[in-house]
Amino acid sequence: MEGRDQPEGSLREKVRVRTQSRVTLLNLERVNAAAKQAAQTRFTALLHHIDEDALLRAFRRQKRQASAGVDGVTVAKYEEGLTDNIRDLCARVHTARYRPQPVRRVYIPKADGGKRPLGVPALEDKIVQSEVLSAVYEADFLGFSYGFRPGRNPHMALDALHTAIMSQRVNWVLDADIRSFFDSVDHEWLLRMVAHRIADPRILRLIELWLRAGVLESGEKQETDRGTPQGAGISPLLANIFLHYILDLWTNQWRRRRARGRIVIVRYADDFVMGFESKADAQEMLLDLKARLASFGLTLHEDKTRLIEFGRFAALSRQRRGERRPETFAFLGFTHYCGRTRDGRFIVKHKTEGKRLTRKLTALRQEVWRFMHAPLAMQHEWLTAVLRGHYGYYGRPHNYPALNGFYREVRRTWLRCLRRRSQKSRRMGWPEFETLTACFRLPVPRITRTWAQARI
Repeated sequence: MEGRDQPEGSLREKVRVRTQSRVTLLNLERVNAAAKQAAQTRFTALLHHIDEDALLRAFRRQKRQASAGVDGVTVAKYEEGLTDNIRDLCARVHTARYRPQPVRRVYIPKADGGKRPLGVPALEDKIVQSEVLSAVYEADFLGFSYGFRPGRNPHMALDALHTAIMSQRVNWVLDADIRSFFDSVDHEWLLRMVAHRIADPRILRLIELWLRAGVLESGEKQETDRGTPQGAGISPLLANIFLHYILDLWTNQWRRRRARGRIVIVRYADDFVMGFESKADAQEMLLDLKARLASFGLTLHEDKTRLIEFGRFAALSRQRRGERRPETFAFLGFTHYCGRTRDGRFIVKHKTEGKRLTRKLTALRQEVWRFMHAPLAMQHEWLTAVLRGHYGYYGRPHNYPALNGFYREVRRTWLRCLRRRSQKSRRMGWPEFETLTACFRLPVPRITRTWAQARI
């Protein structure tokens, strides 16, 4: 009988955990339903949703290979005493003893030779930043916002943009870029915006602690009064809240009250595109948008923000004026351009953005040399994963030439790598390489995404 006691106890524990998890998720669904029913409701009691079960589920979502923050605690180390650690963390959160750690700042090289700063939060800070706020604000966010939201992804934004330009009277496109948005968010404004819906002082205090935690660089702590927490799980949500109030709601009002023609907008995080029927609307919107952002301490990047003639009649209009073909714009890794079908009808086409492709190939070549002396099977497995991941994102209709170009460059890079393995390998030519790849076949380019209209 003793041999059966432990499994039965373990089974009861698993059932209890699953039951608690379902209860917590159900409570969050009720919060979301309440937020949908009453747009003006302010939630005064939310902290109780951050319980041990919610923290445990948040821990399970952490990447096991993620770098440690300033406390040096990894996922594996934290898991050694997981039950006690989660219980202690929950107690500290509910008794106001929890204090976020500064974000550890690291730098990674950029393709242009510069360095990009990245933030690595402490593990417990990532765990505490749970989905309570998301349950409230998902009911408020507008339909044209796609970035970092449950059940939404970049391809939905791309589909929405494609469908809008194809089905609406779009003649001009505003490709806007907010300069250093995530580093420029004003904390005071953000806290006031969060307080529109959140009246629980304990939740507001947690958010303020995360914003004020600062960064640790070269052993010195730097205070921050602007920007969302670097690398934090809650950072994209806070950014969405900020943009919801300063951009989304404002744009909706502007196009209802001021626009003379049709206006469409698609936003993914801080990257957004607007389409206009009227050039006058587009020019007026650009001026008003600059003023609107300036009132919250933000500016448009002058070199990256462009108003271009784009749409069904752009090519003909420009031809009549003796100008070249319509300009293109970049959005979510693709260059979008005006094209024609085989029977001459207008269609929006897209190809892999040149800068993205160059960065990816540069990173690929650097990584290949790390695998130079690895077994062929390991090299093949890694390159196969790279190609499949690339096709999975960039495999949209009309983009086959760019996919094929990437595939051919991967093959050339692999051949160069193999030639440097040894003196004997230096004599390898394309015939020998083709024989090798007949055994270690790389996935060929393919379109992995259906037409936008098929999924809208």
